[in-house]
Parts: sequence; C-alpha cells; structure tokens
Amino acid sequence: MKKIISGLLIFFIITTASAQDITGKWYGLLKVQGTQLRIVFNITKTENGFSSTMDSPDQGVRGIRVTTTTFDNGILKLSVGSAGIQYEGGYKENMIAGIFKQGGAQYPLDFSREQIVVKAALRPQEPSKPYPYYSDEIEFKNINAKIALSGTLTLPEKNGTNYPVVILITGSGPQDRDESLLGHKPFLIISDYLTRNGIAVLRYDDRGTAQSGGNFKTATSADFATDVEAAIGYLKTRKEINQAKIGLMGHSEGGMIAPMVAANNPDVNFIVLLAGPGIAGDKLLLLQQGLIAKAAGTPVDAIAKSQEQNARVFEMIKKSTNDEKLKADIKSYLTDLLKDSANASKLNGMDKDNYAALQTEGITTPWMQYFIKYDPSIALTKVRCPVLAINGEKDLQVPPKENLEAIGNALKKARNKNVTIKEFPGLNHLFQECQTGAPSEYGTIEQTFSPTALAEITKWIKFQAE
Repeated sequence: MKKIISGLLIFFIITTASAQDITGKWYGLLKVQGTQLRIVFNITKTENGFSSTMDSPDQGVRGIRVTTTTFDNGILKLSVGSAGIQYEGGYKENMIAGIFKQGGAQYPLDFSREQIVVKAALRPQEPSKPYPYYSDEIEFKNINAKIALSGTLTLPEKNGTNYPVVILITGSGPQDRDESLLGHKPFLIISDYLTRNGIAVLRYDDRGTAQSGGNFKTATSADFATDVEAAIGYLKTRKEINQAKIGLMGHSEGGMIAPMVAANNPDVNFIVLLAGPGIAGDKLLLLQQGLIAKAAGTPVDAIAKSQEQNARVFEMIKKSTNDEKLKADIKSYLTDLLKDSANASKLNGMDKDNYAALQTEGITTPWMQYFIKYDPSIALTKVRCPVLAINGEKDLQVPPKENLEAIGNALKKARNKNVTIKEFPGLNHLFQECQTGAPSEYGTIEQTFSPTALAEITKWIKFQAE
C-alpha cells in the first residue's frame, strides 16, 4: 500500500574532496522487481551542512523529506526515515555510484546530473486529449486545515445540469489526482470512463502533493477525511451537480476514508470501496505481510517469526500514550532483535543502530500509528447509504475473503439494506488482470484497470443515481 515499493517496500569509495559540489539535482534509475523507477535527489547547502528532498516521478511523488544528508570525503549518505530508505555512494566527476537500501534489500543505483528520459510504458487504456467532455481545473479550500487543494472536475457537458458526481479518494502515500503509480493512472482511467457515461467526477492531489497545499507527512487518515469533506462542500457550490447524488469512491486507504465521511455526513448518497479495508489496521498489515512474503517464496517459519515480531511492535503502538517513550521502546526492541544472527543478516552491511533508528522512524509516523490503531468496522456500522464493496481475488495487500466478510458483517450491524459485495476473479489490488497478484507485477502489466470492473462499478452508480 505504501509507495516506493515499501515492502507495501531497496561501493564505491572514491576519495577526493575539495571543490566537489554535491548540491543540485541528481538523477538515477532504480531497477527493482522487473520495474524501472526514476529517483531524483534534490540537495541544497545549509549553514550546518546539507538538506535534501527525494522525488519518484514514475510514482507521481515529489518532495519527500530526506531525514539526513551528509557528504564527507567524497561519500554521499542519505536516509529517508519515513520510507526506511538509505543510500550511500561515492562521488567522482559529476557521477555518484552506490547502493540503495530499503526494507532489508539493496540495489545498485548510480546518479548523474543528466535527466533520465525513459520509454513510456504501453498503457492502452489511457485516454488522449481532446476528451469528449468538459474538464475544469479547480481549487477548493479546507478551511479548518487552512490549506487549498487542487484538482480536476470532469463534467459530461460544460453547461449541463443535475449530474450525479463521484469524489475519488486515493490510497496510501502521497498521491496525485490520477493516483499515478508505476506508469499507471488509475484515477484518470476511472474518471474518463465515468464521465463518458454521464457521471461527473472530482479528483484532486493529496494535501502536500503536486499542486495541493498542506503537509502530507504530518497527516493521518482522519485529516484526509476532512479534505474529502471540503470537496463535498465545494461540489455543493456547483450548479451542474445534483447535490442529492454526491458519492465517494475510495481505493485502498481511500476506501477506509469513504465510510469515515459517510458515517457522519448526510450529503453522501453512496460509497464505492475499491479494496477498502474492513479489517483493523494491525491485523491487515500482518495478513498483507504474510501473503506478499509467501508469494515471494519466503519460508513459512520465517514468515511466522517476522509476523510475531511485527505484532509485538504493533501492540506497543496500540498501547502507547507517550510518543517519545514509544520510539525509544521500539528502537530498543529492534536493536535486541538485531543481536540475533538471523536478523542481523537483513542489514546488508548497514549499521545496526542506524537500521533500528530508520525502522523506528518509519513505523512511528503519525499516519502509521493511526492506521495500526484504527478499526474500519466502527465507521462501517454507522453507514446507512448504499455501498458497493469490491476486491480482486488475487489482492495480496487487502485480502479479499477476510476483508469483504468483515465489511459485510459491519454493514449488517448498521442494518444497511442496500449493500453489494463482490470479489472479481483474477484481479489484483489495483484491479488489473494478473498472474499472481504480487506488487512486483503492477508496473509490468499493460492494463491499468479491469474493463469488467469498470463496467460493473458504473452500472451500480447509475442505478443509485436514478
């Protein structure tokens, strides 16, 4: 669910020093799991050293804060605590050659000053302009958060009226309005399809991402829910929209946020959950970990041991009332685990203390703590509007059987009579037709979103809008 392939996520020592200017943009091409990802580090000089941000253009992510940046004796070291990333490389003649590490894996990654142009992946579903409908670039404000969010509102016709509308809510990680991921633009595909079928669509950049204001890294799912509320408020000012037919469609984490909003906002007429979690966050992450590790060929006993260790960390987070103490306790626990030779092998040469600190920072972000503690079923028991909940049969990130059963049980408690739940054969977490469902396939599949799923979603929405 997390970006930069966050498990859901991967030297040359050259001495010369003086007159080396490490500042500016550095471009690299990360090759991992059959996929090529452009990585850009933006390094600036400060009074005390250096600071940096990281971009992943192919995932639509820019401005990720780099936790530490050092350049000493020709060696560049960078770490991104929120994603568990560490990079170390040697500088020579405007080149940096080194190793990219994440989640216990490592990959060669070299950087240069020259911008990398990659051959565009074949994405046959992506529409081309001019579109046969009206597209309006808009901005709306989340007054309480004091931020402006940028997006696109598509309407079947420019001067039409009374259109039902769907607000698209992205999955986890900083996402642009198209939910760009590994060369795919699922929300562009969904928006295009719905609008061609008479349904208006609002999609927007996450706060702190692309053209939207705000700070993504300090936000939780509850904060993102207020952004959806702001989008609803904006749509109520548009004369083209049927205000009695405002729906929400969320993918992954977005499918958790949609019920949070619908449970308390009578303006929400229907919701569509695309692999939206119905299981408590800690349990979902453990299920996800097990399925992805199994698909990667990890031995059963190793999976069980890792899940046991993660469950212990999750329990610490759930019981915590003091953030600083929590971080110290988790770092101490991870450090103890690394004394074991089997765990130490995961370091790939990384310093134990550094590794434990990076892992601790990644697992204790505001977003992660909220997600681990959150139980989606509580909001679902309060949802009274029509619900369509779907999963792909081969989804390894939000397991379909356990997840759809949990959603169904919660909606029964809500006494919601208008519920449609469906598992689509052969589809993965992105609703692509796939072989295994493993995240490593996402970027290699040409299809962005199953036409069968698109058609059924559209049919269901049009029925609700009658």
